[in-house]
Amino acid sequence: MKIVGHGVDLVHLPAFQKLLEHSETAFTSRSFTDGEITSFGEGVNRTQTIAGRFAAKEAVLKAIGTGFGNGIAFTDVEIQRVSGSPPTVSLHGGAAKIAEGREITEWWISISHSEEMVIASVIAVSNSDV
Repeated sequence: MKIVGHGVDLVHLPAFQKLLEHSETAFTSRSFTDGEITSFGEGVNRTQTIAGRFAAKEAVLKAIGTGFGNGIAFTDVEIQRVSGSPPTVSLHGGAAKIAEGREITEWWISISHSEEMVIASVIAVSNSDV
């Protein structure tokens, strides 16, 4: 097993909240899969949840050494979380092809937040010895 890459992303919640207030539907439909949108829920933690998932997407692409664009869409990276379990990463399209080429087989992901900030850290792991 070897670490292939590490990505970190930080989101300022007040600015992110303004973005959502201005265009939540357009932003979420462009940035998240239907499954992710369904999992956001309602209530006081909704903005933190959306920001955390967005930061995790950014961190995943940093871990594989790319960004969005050049054949990679925001929806190519899907972050899900089942209550009581750590978040999971599923890749599609261009992001999946790059991860496969880098022989990434596992993701270690952590998302944390305070009142003002959300941080995501993602480590891409390969079982290959090469």
